[in-house]
Amino acid sequence: MNTGRTADGSTDDRASRIAAAIGEPARAKMLFCLLGNHARTSTELAMVAGVTPSTASAHLHRLKDEGLVKVLVQGKHRYYSLHGADVAKVLEALSVVAGGTRTRYTPTTPVHLRAARTCYDHIAGALGVALHDRLFALGWMTGDPDAGDDAFAVTAKGGRAFAALGIDIDATRALRRRFAFACLDWSERRPHVGGAVGAALLDLALARRWVSQDRGARSLRITPAGRRSMRREFGVRDELLA
Repeated sequence: MNTGRTADGSTDDRASRIAAAIGEPARAKMLFCLLGNHARTSTELAMVAGVTPSTASAHLHRLKDEGLVKVLVQGKHRYYSLHGADVAKVLEALSVVAGGTRTRYTPTTPVHLRAARTCYDHIAGALGVALHDRLFALGWMTGDPDAGDDAFAVTAKGGRAFAALGIDIDATRALRRRFAFACLDWSERRPHVGGAVGAALLDLALARRWVSQDRGARSLRITPAGRRSMRREFGVRDELLA
């Protein structure tokens, strides 16, 4: 029979601490706010929970210690998101038991910038996030914790697929810059692909005229050929190619 014990203590005690962390009303509001898979700053989460920024920081520290949230530092900002699918499943189950509905995250970014734009030298916006998701779903990319919590690696399958598109991954890896990492999208609050791989994807999209860009503008327009190619090469859904 499973006694609920592990090498580092009682599983029951651990579960009790996690339940207590979730059970505090302000922390629960923060967690359920993050259930939509959009990262938030501590200031935003403080507003959601109705607490002061300092109190929110203390709550987030507790949630991080219990493995319920993770933080991505980008510039001067710290973005919080759920630690993984297991946490989301627990919260979803609690939602079923509790009933009711939750407020969805609604971006306020102008439509032309939210759809597709550049972020330095890689693709951002809904298109950038969709490409990120498809690269992982297709098994072309995976996390690379040895290179950092936000680092990505290209799999052997991905290397062959990128080569078929005309992207030399070995040459991309040899560049004197970060290879690939999660760049948090400021409109979608989910990651797109940054680094040398992200830049190579933007170069490819521009060279093949999948997207067009006015001189000096950040916004990208997806061309009809780009819509067809994004569906064919990556399986990006039509509704994400507006």
